[in-house]
Amino acid sequence: MLKVYLVTDNGKLRGRDFYTVVEESLKGGVTMVQLREKNISSREFYEKALRVRELTKKYNTPLIINDRFDIALSVGADGVHLGNSDIPVNVVRKICGDNFIIGATANTVDIAKTREKEGANYIGAGALFSTTTKNDTKPLTKERLIDIVRGVKIPVCAIGGINIDNVGIIKDTGISGVAVSSGIMGEENVFEMSKRFFDIEFKKSTD
Repeated sequence: MLKVYLVTDNGKLRGRDFYTVVEESLKGGVTMVQLREKNISSREFYEKALRVRELTKKYNTPLIINDRFDIALSVGADGVHLGNSDIPVNVVRKICGDNFIIGATANTVDIAKTREKEGANYIGAGALFSTTTKNDTKPLTKERLIDIVRGVKIPVCAIGGINIDNVGIIKDTGISGVAVSSGIMGEENVFEMSKRFFDIEFKKSTD
């Protein structure tokens, strides 16, 4: 599920149709999609989520909504991803039930453990590299990423500025996969880049 986790980024379309780019990524092997929107109305977000949901259903791929569990529930998405400033994981778990996927952001072992106890299904650990989606984040070291992976029992995916050129640095840290934004959506051949990410083998750290 987490192996190639696409996080949508409208700023990297280069004039292309958003839904075409998302579908090309799904064809190429993206294993989960997170719809991330920050500057549109709730109605626009809902309508966009409905269309993306149809695409993810077509390719039997889970859809996660960033921040907005209400949007996720209203379109029948599989889950939500919550940051540290969003509604607490345990509150969303009570509202949405045990079968709802909840991902949580963490950049320390303590935060990751807390989110696990609150009921998160996976941890998004980062940001590993400089990123265009979050400009105020302090990079997470490879060593701390390994500590987070070892510190929790739930799956961990790496997030933040990941592309095909730097993913090799972290593929042996024990992560279950990578969350990729511009590293897929910003590429000319989205299908081929998605396939290249899918072909990567992630391994446990031997350190």
